[in-house]
Amino acid sequence: MTYLKTILIATLLMIVSSTALTYDKVALELNSKINFTTEDIAGIDVETGYGVEFALSYNFMEQLGVYVGWGWDQYVHEASRVNTGFVFDEMGYTFGLQFVRPFGSSEELSYLLKVGGIYNKVSIEPETSGARVFGPELGWEIAAGVQYDLGKTWYLRPQIGYRSLTGDDSFSGYTYDFKLNNIAFGLGIAKSF
Repeated sequence: MTYLKTILIATLLMIVSSTALTYDKVALELNSKINFTTEDIAGIDVETGYGVEFALSYNFMEQLGVYVGWGWDQYVHEASRVNTGFVFDEMGYTFGLQFVRPFGSSEELSYLLKVGGIYNKVSIEPETSGARVFGPELGWEIAAGVQYDLGKTWYLRPQIGYRSLTGDDSFSGYTYDFKLNNIAFGLGIAKSF
């Protein structure tokens, strides 16, 4: 927890510094995504998930920067005659490095690479009883995509990524393990300052 706070404070200090206010160093991004789990969550087969993420990035070099963000994702397991329905909510923070470099001599099209961590909790909400929260836990993410310049500091960012979050929790004398690994396809829009 202290390690995460240190990373977040250091990142925010870099963003707030006077050099962060120069042209095209800071960007805000809104990213909507569709998630496909690579395996069952806590032994339950879920449908395709969806989510949204807000991120703030700061380029400390021309093509390399740091990002911090907040995101929410949801997965649903429909009820049947045998099973109760469940809703899985994943919510938390992202942080890491981001690399954006133009394709050759192109001024409009760049490739985007991200590698970082996630600090999320998972809430499992059965239809018949109260929610059970796992975490927060520390995980990791990688992503790749393209950035298309829409003009006047606006960018379109389609991306594909992989996230991994694992943890365990004790409840009523039992220890439950959960793994939330997914492949996400996202479409983001970013505004740089």
